[in-house]
Amino acid sequence: MAAEKTSSKGQAWFCTTGLPSDIVVEVDDMTFHLHKFPLMSKSRKLHQLITEQEANVQASEASDPREEGGGGGGGGGDGGDEIEEVHCHIALQGFPGGSETFEMAAKFCYGVKIDLSALNVAPLRCAGEFLEMTEGYSEDNLISRTEKFLSQSVLKSLKDSIRALRSCERVTPLAESLEIPQRCVEAVVAKAASADPSLFGWPVGDGAAHPGRGGGGGAASQILWNGIETKGRKRESRGSNVESWLEDLSLLSLPLFRRLISAMRDADLSSEIVETCLIHYAKRYIPGVSRSSRKPPLPSSSSSSSSVPSESEQRELLETIIANLPPGKTASRSSAAATTTTRFLFGLLRTAIILNASEDCRASLERKVGLQLEEATLDDLLIPSYSYLNETLYDVDCVERILGHFLDAAGVDGRLERSPILMLVGKLIDGYLSEIASDANLKPEKFYSFAISLPEQARLFDDGLYRAIDVYLKAHPWIPEAEREKICGLMDCQKLTLEACTHAAQNERLPLRVVVQVLFFEQLQLRHAIAGTLLAAETGAVMEPGRQSASRRGDEDDDEDEEEDAEVVEQESEGEEAVAAAATAVGQGSVSATWRAAVRENQVLRLDMDSMRTRVHQLERECSTMKKAIEKIDGSDDGGGGRANGGWKGSLTRKFGCKFKTQVCDSHEPTVVDTRKGRHRNRH
Repeated sequence: MAAEKTSSKGQAWFCTTGLPSDIVVEVDDMTFHLHKFPLMSKSRKLHQLITEQEANVQASEASDPREEGGGGGGGGGDGGDEIEEVHCHIALQGFPGGSETFEMAAKFCYGVKIDLSALNVAPLRCAGEFLEMTEGYSEDNLISRTEKFLSQSVLKSLKDSIRALRSCERVTPLAESLEIPQRCVEAVVAKAASADPSLFGWPVGDGAAHPGRGGGGGAASQILWNGIETKGRKRESRGSNVESWLEDLSLLSLPLFRRLISAMRDADLSSEIVETCLIHYAKRYIPGVSRSSRKPPLPSSSSSSSSVPSESEQRELLETIIANLPPGKTASRSSAAATTTTRFLFGLLRTAIILNASEDCRASLERKVGLQLEEATLDDLLIPSYSYLNETLYDVDCVERILGHFLDAAGVDGRLERSPILMLVGKLIDGYLSEIASDANLKPEKFYSFAISLPEQARLFDDGLYRAIDVYLKAHPWIPEAEREKICGLMDCQKLTLEACTHAAQNERLPLRVVVQVLFFEQLQLRHAIAGTLLAAETGAVMEPGRQSASRRGDEDDDEDEEEDAEVVEQESEGEEAVAAAATAVGQGSVSATWRAAVRENQVLRLDMDSMRTRVHQLERECSTMKKAIEKIDGSDDGGGGRANGGWKGSLTRKFGCKFKTQVCDSHEPTVVDTRKGRHRNRH
């Protein structure tokens, strides 16, 4: 049969051998014009069907004899017609794999060499079972040939096993009875379980390795991996191999994919491998997760290739992905991979909200996102509000729940003590607060409750929180004074940097009480800075006469410590005396570079103090104006009598709630000095 040729015309398939066709086999919508002998020699089923039909034909001809030959028909092939003598017509209903698989089986019956592959071996194995092409009926038959190729070639490769599993979708009932899908799933799981997650996809198991280390090639053409020669295959092929088998995996139908993932989880595979499969599958079919605007349809044996997945199908796929995600934190080997995975999880969360997934599904995803919140970015947290019931632009409640999951997990495993992670989340939340603060529909109580949910130790400085408060007050100028003071109470003025204090002292949106507190702590910061500079200059830069003078002062009573504190706090008078004394000491010896630097820093600090004093004087003038107004109020209240309850100072305290003495407005009041001396004494 070496000279045999095949051709097709429309929905008809012809075998051109020079002999007239004597049988027509109908499979689906295709008719095959073939010959009885090749088919009967390989297939027990076709032999029985042909024998039965011939017996019926002979019986019919005996009762009603007719002209032999049944007429001739045209056959296609190479420009000529072929005489046909059709004596038998067989229709094969429900043939596994359809007409395409039957064509390959017919070629096998004619002795034509067929190329077995991972995509056609499963349908051909089912076709051989359907046609009963067993080894007992004919030697080296289709069943034995396909079984050998399946076990010795396909199931030994991860990629080919996935392709063979995919091909089972067309022949599912018969393939399941032959356990072909189960064998493919077990092969995939075994290959994945024996691989290091970081090397998953490395072509060691594909038969590409060479056991020998010698050879005529140079060292540059040989790449050794773990003592195995790979014949010059570069390491860059690893990424392409991973993408290749993941691409084949994403073409599986949802039932087969769910079955494979379930087997991976039952085998306790690495969570990184399982998540990689889930992420790649979801990115291909779930809109919104990937940046690609065009999505292929969901793979399904029951749907056409041009069908678009419905919302219910997308929801089913989404819930399958989320249900199979490992519950713990993603174990990524690099920060870039962890960030990518976290971004994917937030994309899943947005899609779950849009598709109205179940509450359990969303809660599970929010919990998983919360476990790795430190890997998120600000763009990830900006989840729009898709519900008409929510008035705000962003879904603040969702982010608040995610933060709660992070804090719960951190409190359980002790991560709250790991300040870098907690402070990273604190910086992220402060940035989120600044973004949502401009939303006009964000209520003060919602802003306050969300900001206070972050623990105090998450912020080293409150500059980010101050920025968020400033943005909120600017976007909500109509809120009452009590609400403004409550919101400003979120920040700790002692944790503001000097730059933030400078901005806050000139911020007209802040309540007066907050401005006074800011000025007070700004003054303390400047005094601490000047004190540290002067002490460093006296101890580290002054020459021997200066050291002797300092030692003599150190030998005096303990009361001298308080006098030194007073000298430090008296910014101009005592600071200038210290500078003059130090200059005298320096004049007795050589001037060091350290002392010159200290003098320059002193001058800069003195300029800062001058600008700060100007702002304090402005505030004192405002306080004086307020004092006169309060005196008039007090005079009208007590009938012109004396000032009750401490006079105007007590009235100011009652109306503005200042917890510290009003002398802080005056940079020269001794009360502030006494307070700080007490702190300094306790510190010593």
